Order: sequence, then structure tokens, then C-alpha cells
Amino acid sequence: MSRQPSAAASAARNAPHAGWQGWLGWWRADTTAGELPVRLASVDHARSRHHTAVRELGFDQVLLWVVVALLCWGLVMVYSSTIAMPDNPRFRNLEHEHFLIRHLIALGVATVAALLAFQVPMKRWQEWSPWLLAGTVVLLIAVLIPFIGREVNGARRWIPLGLMNFQPSELAKLTIAMYAAGYMVRRMEVKERFFRAVLPMCVALGLLGVLLLMQPDMGAFMVIAVIAMGILFLGGVSARMFFLVSGLLVCVFALLIMSSPWRRERVFAYLDPFSVEHALGKGYQLTHSLIALGRGEWFGVGLGASIEKLHWLPEAHTDFLLAVIGEELGLVGVLLLIAVFWWLVRRLMQIGRQSIALEQVFAGLMVQGIALWIGFQAFIHIGVNLGALPTKGLTLPFMSFGGSAILLNLIAIAIVLRADHENRKLMHGGRL
Repeated sequence: MSRQPSAAASAARNAPHAGWQGWLGWWRADTTAGELPVRLASVDHARSRHHTAVRELGFDQVLLWVVVALLCWGLVMVYSSTIAMPDNPRFRNLEHEHFLIRHLIALGVATVAALLAFQVPMKRWQEWSPWLLAGTVVLLIAVLIPFIGREVNGARRWIPLGLMNFQPSELAKLTIAMYAAGYMVRRMEVKERFFRAVLPMCVALGLLGVLLLMQPDMGAFMVIAVIAMGILFLGGVSARMFFLVSGLLVCVFALLIMSSPWRRERVFAYLDPFSVEHALGKGYQLTHSLIALGRGEWFGVGLGASIEKLHWLPEAHTDFLLAVIGEELGLVGVLLLIAVFWWLVRRLMQIGRQSIALEQVFAGLMVQGIALWIGFQAFIHIGVNLGALPTKGLTLPFMSFGGSAILLNLIAIAIVLRADHENRKLMHGGRL
């Protein structure tokens, strides 16, 4: 790359502050020819630091501190939701701080991995994306082997690694975003032709879906499908092809639900969880989640004072963490959490659009894919806990207990911060 900033970089650096129109532009794409629907939030700040050394520009520290706040909040809630678990005969051999210590270890390992991931330039991730996806496929096959994968509650999803149980499906969420972004960059010139542009991506998505359903893990399959389809749409695939593939995926998920008795029972339990038939069966978790949220009222019963976590609500530290938050911190706590995730996803999308405006298309699409991943998974977790969606085992990003999830979440954020760091270098005339 030349030492002189590109035309896109100069335009991004010199663009006037948009005011309220910039906020509106986030919701409505600019239709002006030759322009991208991007609002550069730090343009004025960049202009004032035009002569600052590139190495001092750093990255979005507000984004980093918001993630740190979610991690700390999650640590407190994991401890609160698990402190009484050893009183249950099933966990009688564990210490009261067992899950807290494991969560802290996972945070330590994830922090080191994130620091290493931040050092990798975005062009390297683009080069490695096909190989990382191939490695993910190997791990998804390995987890199905009895002496390698670990089975819990009828699902074989984990590979024991000592410090943590690694879940390849979490890695699949990151690598599908990476691969789809690189794929769209490579296929940009044929994005109007279905068999050359979309079909190969559908094959890769189908392979991951089959392996995930063999575990089974339909929730992870839904997340990677949303990530892949979102990147295809943002990458410029024609609306006709996008809706065709989306319709096929909807039909696939509908057939999976109708062909599985226990999945159908989950849907029926969601429709009437308090019925005699479902209250002690598939609707048990949902009913106690709703009871917990009802007990929380406006301001909650107080941190650590939850009753439902005392062996009434299963998986309170993972799939139903929001229910404990709602019971202990009330509606105010839940609304605050939703607002934080809304801001986080919105900021990630802004960084992605900024990368595209600076002609870093791979980085932009990948960051937006990560935003879709975090936003969709948080949406599903919150919706399930509130009874707005059928029960589906998805954790709350950055907060729920789970070493693999925390590890991949922090690596994803490190990649986003790296993309933002490279954006700032380009906007100040640096080179990558």
C-alpha cells in the first residue's frame, strides 16, 4: 500500500460531522451514487489529532471498557447463581467457589488469547480463513468420536482440555464469519450468479449444519446460519438469491422441528408452559424463569437473594442467566443489560461500515458478522428467558458461564479492535 492515504481514506477523514442526519443514516442507507452508508463517529477527533503518531492512535477504548463491564457483571452473576449449587446432592463434591474459579481461569486464558489475536493483521485472518474453517470441520468431526468428545445430557459437544471443556461449535461461529467475509471478497465479481456466488457458500454452511445437528446443537446451527446469511446480504448478494436461500433455511429449520418429537414438544411447551402436561416437563425451565422474573418486579430482590437459583431453575448460570439477573436486579437491571447490548452491536456495525468506507472490505464484513453473532445470540437468550421465544440452549455473550464461549467472544472482540486500530491508521495517513 502506498504511503499516501487512499481517496477513500481522505474522504473519510475530511467528511463533515453529520449531526442528527448521521444518526438517521445508520438506519437508512444513503442512495447517492458512489457513496457508502457509513457514519464515521470519530472524524472530528481524528482531524484534531492529524499530526499524532500512528502508533499512539490505539483503538476504541469505550468499546473495550463496555466489554470489560459485561465480563465483570457476568462474573458476579455467575458466582451468585452457582454459590448454592454444592448444597444439591448432585454437586456435593464441589466447593461453593468451584464455578467462580473456573470462570476466572477461563477469563484469564481468554484474555491472553485476545491479546495474541489483536497482534494479527486483518489481512492474515483473510489468508487463514479457509484453513481455520477446515480446522473447525475437523474438530466438529472429532467431538463426535466417543473417546474424544464428552457427552452431557445426551449431547456430545465438548472436548476436555483440562483447564476447560472446549466446544467446537463456538469456534464455528467465529470461523464462519471469517470465511464468509473472505468468500464475499473473492466472489465480489460474480455476486449476481447463483451457482458461482452463493452455492459454494451454501455447501460449506450445510456441512457445518449437518455436523452440528449430529451433536445435536440446533441453536449453534441457527447462529451460524444468521451470520453467513447476514454477511451474504451485506456483501451485496442480490435480493433474489438472498431471499431464496433464506426461504430454504426456514424450510430446513421447520422440517427439523416437525421431524423431531422432543423439538415439537419444546414448541408446544413454549405455547403453554404452565399446563399440567408441560409444567414438569419441557416447560419446567421456562415456568421457573418467568417466576424468577416476576419476583424481581422493578428493582429486584437484591443481589444474591434469588430463590429460583436454589435448585429450582436448571442451568441458571448458563442458558437462564438473565432470569437470575431479572430476579435479583429487577426490570431495571434487564433493561440496562438490553441497552448495553444494543449499544455494543450498534458500535460494532459502525466499525464495520467504517472499514468498508476505507476499502477494507474483508475487515468490514467480518466485524459486521461478529456484530450479527453477538446481537442474535443475545436476542435469543433474552427472548427465551422472557418467554418470547421457544426454549433454546444459547448462552448470554460475555456473561454466562462457559470457557469456550468466553474465549471465542474475547477473540472476536480483539479482532474488532484490531480492525478499528487499522482504520485509525489509514485515516491518519498510515499504511497497513
